Amino acid sequence: MTSVARRLDRLSALLSGLAPRVEVARPQPLQPVLSWDAVAQPMLHLHLIMGGLFELGVEGGADLPVQGPAIVLCRGDMPHTLSASSVPAFEAMICARATLDGPAAALLLAEFAQPMVVSLAEADASLQQVIQLIAGELLDPRCGQPALLDRAGDILFIGMLRHLVAHPRTSRGLFNGLADPRIAATLVAMHTQPQQAWTLETLAHTAGMSRTAFATRFRELMNQPPGRYLGVLRLSIASRAVRAGLGLKRAARESGYASVSALSRALSRPTLDTFERMK
Repeated sequence: MTSVARRLDRLSALLSGLAPRVEVARPQPLQPVLSWDAVAQPMLHLHLIMGGLFELGVEGGADLPVQGPAIVLCRGDMPHTLSASSVPAFEAMICARATLDGPAAALLLAEFAQPMVVSLAEADASLQQVIQLIAGELLDPRCGQPALLDRAGDILFIGMLRHLVAHPRTSRGLFNGLADPRIAATLVAMHTQPQQAWTLETLAHTAGMSRTAFATRFRELMNQPPGRYLGVLRLSIASRAVRAGLGLKRAARESGYASVSALSRALSRPTLDTFERMK
């Protein structure tokens, strides 16, 4: 049994699988309420509120108070509004939109079934640095501000993911799995090499755990068995490859399906967990 001793990069493989495109926008002046309609593409809104009292309204749910500094995170398919106690409060706010073009998009967005409000009072140093940079540009704009804010949006997105891995907001899910070094090692391995012939034994070995202990711990943290997670990841990779016109043979090879016929069956029955035996 091998223990996970080296420093583990928990996010790079996930970010590669997300392929995020982050755009930053400033609220229009003199608008008392900002609203966002639902969109079809996989997307996560990040509203950075530097100060003031806001109210988050979500269709079908109760309004939530938001005290800045905070980040409000909402999925793109979730219509929502933000209203401020005073219009000038919007001047210390930016809205980032992270469009997720990669196969891991659904795995991340599943963590945001409900809107999330993250107080920045206890954010780690790297996230605080990004926030201070953005705050400085908002208060004292200088040459190249639009380009700087766009790049700051990318860093804000990564910083937010780091923060959620360090401080998961729920008892189960992707961020909980990434917070555990042993389970994180297997998640990184699956995202980096989805085409490998993973078994419960090889994943447990990657985690440095026994087969039973690994399966139990993975299910506790991720709320699903490892085989189901791998199956969803592979199916998403294959589906995107097929939509890109790469053909079933190449899609099967890149996503880890044993044959074209196995992939065809999975694509025709997307809810079928072809790895359900790995429990």
